[in-house]
Amino acid sequence: MSFGIVCFDCDSTLSRIEGIDELAGRAGIGEAMARLTDAAMNGEVPLEAVYEKRLSLIRPDADSIDWLAGLYIAEMVEGVADVFSALAAHGKELHIISGGLRQAILPLAGFLGVPESHVHAVDIYFNADGGYRDFDQTSPLARTGGKAQICRDLKRTETPLVLIGDGKTDMEAKQDGVSVIGFGGVAARPIVRELADHFVNGPSLAAVLRHIL
Repeated sequence: MSFGIVCFDCDSTLSRIEGIDELAGRAGIGEAMARLTDAAMNGEVPLEAVYEKRLSLIRPDADSIDWLAGLYIAEMVEGVADVFSALAAHGKELHIISGGLRQAILPLAGFLGVPESHVHAVDIYFNADGGYRDFDQTSPLARTGGKAQICRDLKRTETPLVLIGDGKTDMEAKQDGVSVIGFGGVAARPIVRELADHFVNGPSLAAVLRHIL
C-alpha cells in the first residue's frame, strides 16, 4: 500500500538513543531511568505512570536540552536522511510523533526538512534562569494512547497513514486507515514484532521504504 502521510517515532527509530535515558545518565541516575523506559516501551506499565516521575527526578534544564538536541543528530540511525529525502521526493507528508521532549527534537526535524508544525512531541518549560519548571501535562503524548490520538487528528481525509516506531506506544496507533511498521534496528521488542503490520530489523531505516512506497 502507498501512504500519503508518513509518521515516525524519534527515539530508537530516527536516532539510536532514548532521549530521557541520556538525560538521566547526564544527571547520574541513568540505570533506574532505563528500567522505567523499557517497562513503558514494552507495554508493562502505562506511559503516564512513568512520564512525570522521570522528569521530576531528572529536572532537565535548557542546557541539557540543547545537549540532547545535538546528540539526537549525532546518533541518527543509518539511512534516515536518505529515507526522508526519498519520501519527500515522492510527495509524502512527513511527521514526527514522539513522547520525547519537543525542543530537543526540533533541530533533528529541521535537519531532515520536517517543519516545526509537523513535530508532535511534549513541550518542556523552563524558569527565567533556564532551570526546569514543568512539562506540558495536557499533552496526549505523555500518556498511553496519545500516538493513536495524534494519528486520528492527522488523518483528515481518506489518505492512508503509516507510523513507524519501535515501541508498544507506536503499535497502539493501529486503527482504521492507520498502519504501523515496527522498526527493530535499535531495539527489537517482541511485543512490537507481534503487533506491527510489518516489522523490519534494520540496521538501516531504509528497509521500511518497501512497505511505504
